Amino acid sequence: MKLSGLIGPAVAAYATAAQGQEQIVFAPSEDAVAPLSVAIVGAGSGGASTAYHLSKFAAASGFLVNITVFERNDYIGGRSTTVSAYNDSMYPVELGASIFVKANHILESAVSAGCISITFHTPRKPENMLGRPVSASFNLSTGSVVSGTSDIPGASLGVFDGTSFAFIQESGSLTWWESAKALWKWGLGPIRTNALRKVTVGLDEGELRSERTYPLFKAFTTHISSYRSCVSLRYINGLLAMVCMSTDGAKAVENGNWQIFNEMIKAANATTRLNTDVSAISQREDGTYLLQHGPSAGSPHPIDHGGDSFNVVVLAAPLQFANITLDRQIKHVPEAIPYVKLHVTLLTSPHLLSPAFFNMPPGKPAPKVILTTLPADEEPQEGAAGVGTPGFFSVSLLSPVTNPRTGGQEYLYKIFSPEPPNSTFLTHLLGLKQPHHHTETGISKEDISWIYRKVWNSYPYEVPRVTFEEIQLDDNLFYTSGMDAFISTMETNALMGMNVARLIADQWQARVANGTARDGMRTPALLPSEGVM
Repeated sequence: MKLSGLIGPAVAAYATAAQGQEQIVFAPSEDAVAPLSVAIVGAGSGGASTAYHLSKFAAASGFLVNITVFERNDYIGGRSTTVSAYNDSMYPVELGASIFVKANHILESAVSAGCISITFHTPRKPENMLGRPVSASFNLSTGSVVSGTSDIPGASLGVFDGTSFAFIQESGSLTWWESAKALWKWGLGPIRTNALRKVTVGLDEGELRSERTYPLFKAFTTHISSYRSCVSLRYINGLLAMVCMSTDGAKAVENGNWQIFNEMIKAANATTRLNTDVSAISQREDGTYLLQHGPSAGSPHPIDHGGDSFNVVVLAAPLQFANITLDRQIKHVPEAIPYVKLHVTLLTSPHLLSPAFFNMPPGKPAPKVILTTLPADEEPQEGAAGVGTPGFFSVSLLSPVTNPRTGGQEYLYKIFSPEPPNSTFLTHLLGLKQPHHHTETGISKEDISWIYRKVWNSYPYEVPRVTFEEIQLDDNLFYTSGMDAFISTMETNALMGMNVARLIADQWQARVANGTARDGMRTPALLPSEGVM
């Protein structure tokens, strides 16, 4: 269907009526199909990608689409969000999804180096039915996740088993001596793991390799996967173990990866309803869906409770955390699965990490990024107990910062752990005196000047599975989070969003082509009739 096929007759009718001063009335047209109305519940990676790609597919196929994105939070990005150190916007720091890599084709294609701005294509490019460009180059600047730390004493990376360091990398890249030490410790495990990673990420199933390769890289991958997934290697599937190794070209968008998804939604010309809880979804007799919604908890703006009808609904958040009641008539309801409850702690301090905490000599500075693994004689456990002897998953010195209150240099840290770090842990980690009990952390503000805590249901425990959730729960009802049980990243959620968008577009085009679009989905056409305006 071409744009002129929709608008041309209406414009001609209006011109004829205006010349003859005839009244314009609305009459149903069998050829004009109303815009497809789509509700997307969740403004994270999956929801934003659905909106973005659906708008592109609609423009390419020549049909109208109206997209509304509901989000209970006051921001776009889902588990990709930033907070400001010292509550100062000069110091944004990732609280959730921190990196993407070169292999992430959807995110990579949406981001190119340059200034943070949006550059829309010229009107000669495909447009939606409102005449607005729908394909955008977001031009978001990217940078490294850990920056400005080269002048800070200490090795670049250490792998700690709760007693000593299993491995230390002095600089940002392995020296020949560190490579030799790695080969001595792990043999050819790292090399063969990398080769297997390339095959796996490329989804080349030409040869079954796991049994032959496993003994060679088990110890090596255990160190990495326990950090990347916060789960012991024994309790994750093989693909995720390889994804944990896929860090080539790791990068982050300056001022926050959430901007990718914000720009996707803007490029889709979607209506966005932040601070809005969707409480129930029910199917109506005409096949449309009624969404009941109201203000989310803590919403700063009054939002009326009410409902809206849509042709298509996309659930773009894990249903078990969405607090949405689904109509009993819906064919398939996703099952609840266990998620990793991950505590993220951000803090600023003038102190470097204490060597004594890691059983290092007093004069030897601690590494700036510390991952953890289990001691060789410790059996891995399931769930939060998988952290084992170390007691935390990782500690990273992200960057030096300037305290805006004192003007002094401090350091910004991020800690991943299964429980919130208490004052005793933080005191020992930073080599401080005994904790005080008159502050939030039990530590003086001179020692920890700012702290922020967040608990995420970050991603599922990626145990090996033989069944997965349905993508389509019912007619015109889709679910992007079913892939989470298999693998959960910004890229894979964006991929599911794109796939769902393709399904919606294809199904709608088929219905329009065979004339099965319901009367309630048709739009009136302008026709002249007798009478005086």
